[in-house]
Amino acid sequence: MIDWTPVVFVTFKVLIFGTCMFFAIKWHYDQGKKGANKRALWLTGGKVAAAFMLALVCVVLFTFTLASKLGLDLNMP
Repeated sequence: MIDWTPVVFVTFKVLIFGTCMFFAIKWHYDQGKKGANKRALWLTGGKVAAAFMLALVCVVLFTFTLASKLGLDLNMP
């Protein structure tokens, strides 16, 4: 029975990701047909980039804080 577990999970994953990708591409295609406001597009892109950079900095700081609290050696050779 355990031999079928990866087959079932991989098949499920492929079906779910395939369905999600189809609807994501369809949604973006439909949005492109409407015509987008360039200013709003750049503003939204900037906000997403800023949020990503903030999240990246938070993850890095959390990782180094946790590593130093656990006593890991963080010195470069």
